[in-house]
Amino acid sequence: MNVNYELFIRSGSQEVDFALLKDGKLVELHKEEDGNKFTVGDIFLAKIRKTVPGLNAAFVNVGYEKDAFLHYHDLGPNIPSLLKFVKRVSTGKLKDYSLKNFPFDKEIDKNGAINNAVKNNQSVLVQIVKEPISTKGPRISSELSIAGRYIVLVPFSNRVSISQKIESREEKERLKRLIQSIRPKGFGVIIRTVAEGKKVAELDQDLQNLMDRWTAMCKKLRGAHHPSKVLGELNRGASIIRDLFNDSFSAIHIDDETLYLQIKDYVQLIAPKKENIVKLYDSKVPIFEKFGIERQIKTSFGKTVSGSKGTYLVVEHTEAMHVIDVNSGNRSNKSKSQEETALEVNMIAATEVARQLRLRDMGGIIVIDFIDMGVAGNRKKLFNHLRDEMKDDRAKHKILPPSKFGLIQITRQRVRPEMNIKTREEDPNQGEGEIEAPIVLVQKMTEDLKRLFKKDYKKMTLHTHPFIAAFLTKGFPSVRTKWFMKHKKWVNIQPRDAYTYLEYHFLDKDGNIIK
Repeated sequence: MNVNYELFIRSGSQEVDFALLKDGKLVELHKEEDGNKFTVGDIFLAKIRKTVPGLNAAFVNVGYEKDAFLHYHDLGPNIPSLLKFVKRVSTGKLKDYSLKNFPFDKEIDKNGAINNAVKNNQSVLVQIVKEPISTKGPRISSELSIAGRYIVLVPFSNRVSISQKIESREEKERLKRLIQSIRPKGFGVIIRTVAEGKKVAELDQDLQNLMDRWTAMCKKLRGAHHPSKVLGELNRGASIIRDLFNDSFSAIHIDDETLYLQIKDYVQLIAPKKENIVKLYDSKVPIFEKFGIERQIKTSFGKTVSGSKGTYLVVEHTEAMHVIDVNSGNRSNKSKSQEETALEVNMIAATEVARQLRLRDMGGIIVIDFIDMGVAGNRKKLFNHLRDEMKDDRAKHKILPPSKFGLIQITRQRVRPEMNIKTREEDPNQGEGEIEAPIVLVQKMTEDLKRLFKKDYKKMTLHTHPFIAAFLTKGFPSVRTKWFMKHKKWVNIQPRDAYTYLEYHFLDKDGNIIK
């Protein structure tokens, strides 16, 4: 079964949105804001502010309003070597950043105490593993890793480990032998799933790129302020492509020229044959509107989510967990038994649940209340189907088999704040005080139009909510036709799913807002 991925990138003045579609359905939505200084994967030179023996952890100042949290278990076994290296590089005593001549200190005890490992005011390199979420500061680790396309480089380690998703034993052995032969001394390597079947030249090139990034980072340490970011994770577009890119990617559409050139260069670097799938989108119709993404966003983030064949999910969030209820809707299929109907509804719902978890980036404990099924074989079928559907999910997750009551529990790691899109608008008919109805709104538009036509604007486009757009264009003579008869000028109308009920703008022929 061939899967087809498409990535759409929309650039605004303050933020960039990334929408990933799998076979035409929205599966991931990310937002990268200009001001976000703490992205998963960023490496900071920071100072230990204070150790807290009761938590066996330290609070570290990384420049966020709340201190970052560094637990003893996230120090990494070679923290003494890392601290020594940082001190010597920062003061200019060490200029060789490869670790081949650098003597490692004794590893720390797995069950040791924070006070024996780090001291207050000590300089340390730390990496963001969880972005600041609600009231918590970032979660950090000093076991650094630099992710590439096929491999991840782990300084101060000698381990070579391989992705569990590569199943063939021969392939695992081949990759392990290969990496052992090119791995620099003092650096561990994690082999990623996409390395399967790759030749030594490609892996070596990836390794060299990562070593270059490590060297560039070390050069920044000398005389650097505390705290300061010394290695930034790739921008979200590049990191999504790095982690997910494979032959099933058919197109990457970008509406901003600078970003288009950056992404094109990146794709050329990692997959030269595929660079022609990166396309610059250049049209008056906004990119998410043109490809129907805006509509999918509006219909996918509500409390109730519709699936195919009348099934629907109800998604509730509590302080402790997320609860998803599966409903069969109005299905009364005479030819099928209750058990068969339950299985069919559950299978459709499982596909949608897997998509929702990725889309909203829901984390923590998720409990799904599927429709009860009496046959154990069907429960197993559902469990396996849900597992397969979640295979593409990059977040670490664990799925427990269904309980007797048909409940499935999932834990899913969340490293970024949850995606939350406001899908509800105030009902114009039940708002406080008076509100403009479509008729009043159209009168207002007509007056605006009269004024704009006097100013001699040519070829105007009106962007408005789909309900209002339909109101203006349906019937004969439609409101738009009446405008044409009166002013002898035609107005293009562009429905905008993203707009609220009463929002509208007139745009000139160059796409600039004039009202």
